[in-house]
Amino acid sequence: MARKKIVNTPDAAPPGGPYSHAVVAGDFVYLAGATPHRTDRSLVDGPFPEQARATFENLATVAKAAGSSLADAVQARVYLRDLDDFQAMNGIFAEYFGDEPPVRTTIQADLPGFDIEIDAVLYRPAD
Repeated sequence: MARKKIVNTPDAAPPGGPYSHAVVAGDFVYLAGATPHRTDRSLVDGPFPEQARATFENLATVAKAAGSSLADAVQARVYLRDLDDFQAMNGIFAEYFGDEPPVRTTIQADLPGFDIEIDAVLYRPAD
């Protein structure tokens, strides 16, 4: 019987609480919310595009540590502090998810000190 596999990596910003970067369960990889923090927990405190790219990079780094990539994403949820950043986020989202993007939900959220958070579910058939 296969069990879930916990994934953590020092190459991405550490989780902000008592949870894992990702969990692999069967053919799916569940990525926890990524934020615009560095590996030393400091915040990328720049304009929205800098924060967004840092967030997508953290998400991609965790996907890689789980043996997958954002190309395998089937679902993504984006949390924005300010919905005025929606169009900028769309452009950056397309850079990371390419020609076969996942389904997506975008929600305005009261984020604590940063502008964006993203989580995702990846489909990666077991070897």
